[in-house]
Amino acid sequence: MSILEKYQKFAVRGNVVDMAVGIIVGAAFNGVVQSLVKDVLTSPRGLLMGDVDFTNLFVTLREGTPAAPTVKKCPHCTSDVPVAATRCPHCTSDLPAESVPEDAGA
Repeated sequence: MSILEKYQKFAVRGNVVDMAVGIIVGAAFNGVVQSLVKDVLTSPRGLLMGDVDFTNLFVTLREGTPAAPTVKKCPHCTSDVPVAATRCPHCTSDLPAESVPEDAGA
């Protein structure tokens, strides 16, 4: 039995065909729902609210926390250097020790 025949036997079994049909139906349903929301629900609601454009409208649920920096600039060659570095890997200059704020890890 060749590899192609084994694959055909595997693909014709019920689970693979059912999964393929489910993926196709899910993709089609996704397109229908997006079109319904975009074209049918959002446009009239925007007109009722006085020509509100919902394209760039969003609500911030929670402010994010800025991540601690992982690189710093070398004062001599202005290349990016890891924060923990004591010598620039590009120009080999000694880097000044920078104090890290205590709340940087929080």
